[in-house]
Amino acid sequence: MTRLELTITALSPLAPGRQKPGGSVSEVENYIFGSVLRGAIASLILQLSGQQSANLAEDGGNFQTLFLGENPAIFSNAYPAVTKIDNESIVVNHQIKVLPATAVSSKTNPGFTSSRGGHGVFDTLIDAFCAAAYNQPYDPSDPKAIAQGTNPQVETYNSFYSKVKNKYYSHDATSRFLTRVGINRRRATAEEEILYSVQVLNESFLKNTKTDEWDNFVFHSFVVVPDETLAEALQRFIENNSCNFRIGGSASRGLGKVKIAVNEGQSPAKSIKSRIEEFNEALKNRWRLWSVFGQPQHDLLTDRTYFTLDLQSDAILTENWQRTTVVSAEMLKDFAKVDSSLFMHVAYSSYEYRSGWNSAWGLMKDVELLTNKGSVYLFSTTEPEKWYAALEIIEAKGIGDRTCEGFGQVEICNEFHQIFREDAV
Repeated sequence: MTRLELTITALSPLAPGRQKPGGSVSEVENYIFGSVLRGAIASLILQLSGQQSANLAEDGGNFQTLFLGENPAIFSNAYPAVTKIDNESIVVNHQIKVLPATAVSSKTNPGFTSSRGGHGVFDTLIDAFCAAAYNQPYDPSDPKAIAQGTNPQVETYNSFYSKVKNKYYSHDATSRFLTRVGINRRRATAEEEILYSVQVLNESFLKNTKTDEWDNFVFHSFVVVPDETLAEALQRFIENNSCNFRIGGSASRGLGKVKIAVNEGQSPAKSIKSRIEEFNEALKNRWRLWSVFGQPQHDLLTDRTYFTLDLQSDAILTENWQRTTVVSAEMLKDFAKVDSSLFMHVAYSSYEYRSGWNSAWGLMKDVELLTNKGSVYLFSTTEPEKWYAALEIIEAKGIGDRTCEGFGQVEICNEFHQIFREDAV
């Protein structure tokens, strides 16, 4: 499998909107769906079919393999790459991740310590697991607020983030409404009583308030292609048509114009095995700290290796032909094709419903039950050697349905689980 890193630069406002089932208002997310990116590339390939030599759509072969084959290319969501560092907004080249659902921050002063006024963010997964094992209540609080004598309550902190020079920064995309008027086709003038607004992602951001300097907004994504030769062909196609892509709706009204740059991706800095080992070392150290409360009800660490499954995008999960929001041990064994001991200890997940529009068919997509990105599942096994290779494949391909559209992307043992309350970042 070959991974291609995509850098998407907005050249006009973007309208990758979504409409909630049963609603009449089209909203816009603060990122670009993998399905939208996949559709934009597929659409341009078909438009240029026969007009270029060695085109991906020639004879339908490469196009069929890339989008409709048994192992199609996987297009991930594109997350915003703009963050503020030292009062200046910049574009980072690091991987953009989703904070786990177990991450919390101050209720009154939320945010990373790198942001102005933020009291820091920390993770609660390991502490909550240890507290339950020692039969103790666990109610996390904000240590900085306690020192200041203010409200110490914390709540879940949802954000995209990146790590730059050992500091954590949050990422977001801003949006605005564009007001439009309907045109009478016969008179070519404004039509009465037809006034509407479109919510769009901003195409630029203010880099520095002092110099009033602006720059184009950037999103990071990636494509996983099962065949190296096909990956090279897709890379050449994107490079040759980097400024010809349109993403999202209202393209005929001047929206959605982007520039896409592509580079071959690099392997993760840490292997899955090393991440799992670091996670277990942190868990054991924390377990020893909780031993001040006496003996646990059960010794859960002996001869067991723990790992987490962290959703980096929304997932569509099915078990026994029914929709679910929990990745059970049996489901994971089925995804990984591993017949080994596995036990799920805790799950932190939430859900929502989503539909969409298939422009190729001209029809609405089915309403799907989605498990929200950021969901966390904690597993343990007595045979970790059987899982390392399988988890690498799962991390590359994802889990659940419609993974080729970016659903079900996961990370094994997100490093943020090792950020504890006293070391909030």
